[in-house]
Amino acid sequence: MTRFGYFLACEEHGPRELVRQARLAEEAGFSALWISDHFHPWLDEQGHSPFVWSVIGALSEATDLPVTTAVTCPIMRLHPVVTAQAAATAACQLRGGFTLGVGTGEALNEHVVAQRWPPAAERREMLAEAVELMRRLWQGRLTTHRGRHYQVDTARLYTLPDQPPPVFVSAFGPYAARLAGRIGDGLITMGVSLPLIEEFREHGGAAKPIQAGVKVSWAPDRKQAVEHARRRWPNDFLPGQASQLLPLPQHFAALAELVTAEQVAAQLPCGSDPDEYLTLLSEYVEAGIDEVYIGNVGPDPDGFFEFFATQLKPVLSSSPE
Repeated sequence: MTRFGYFLACEEHGPRELVRQARLAEEAGFSALWISDHFHPWLDEQGHSPFVWSVIGALSEATDLPVTTAVTCPIMRLHPVVTAQAAATAACQLRGGFTLGVGTGEALNEHVVAQRWPPAAERREMLAEAVELMRRLWQGRLTTHRGRHYQVDTARLYTLPDQPPPVFVSAFGPYAARLAGRIGDGLITMGVSLPLIEEFREHGGAAKPIQAGVKVSWAPDRKQAVEHARRRWPNDFLPGQASQLLPLPQHFAALAELVTAEQVAAQLPCGSDPDEYLTLLSEYVEAGIDEVYIGNVGPDPDGFFEFFATQLKPVLSSSPE
């Protein structure tokens, strides 16, 4: 049966608010949490970007829900050795469990360490080496590594969970989906793309779980919900490779001027009609997605949690597998 989780947006909320929302999500009946891992927000308008590993530490004391990073890029800003240590600690802390979601990242977050931004194929290669290295470190043995992209000198992790954290790999295209099937314990994606799922399944992911995210904008007034989403999250509607290549929030803001309220209303559940939300979520269930993470980008998070608990959760809980 599909499990429904909540997507905590570090780009839009400070650390204390994220912890508060996590508590509300658990009370509303969500079964798990996603949390984004950014250095910059997509837009200055969003206004936040706390260090995700500090927030995860706080979540471990605030909620019993499992947590997945959606997603961490362990290839540049965070070295694989540091990511492995952070993930191991999170897996020890979180009572509900921890999954390390990884991906090849965005220039927006990774360029801050003043290294060249590699093309996608090279980043996928770097990610495969990083995941292999992290898994070696989670065995708790002294590790030296001389790879194509990473050098490690006699490193050993001492604080380790009973079992290594699962590694789910993010994919938005066929090459990344094949990589996820080959090296991942599961797939992370946004939306429902049956061809992408098929690529994942055919290249090693046949028995592996899939997590997928969806954005919504809840408000009592539909027009208010649409306008808020257009103003705060227009980056979700930008086509092509912009999300991987643009280095600064101001660049996304310039392109976001092209996004219209009509585009938002056509692609995003907005307002307070439960049927609009349930129709979209049913597509995820029918596609065989194991876990769906709902991110509310509307102006009233508390109202959304009440809406989910009273209007969506009862229907979703009664849906057949």
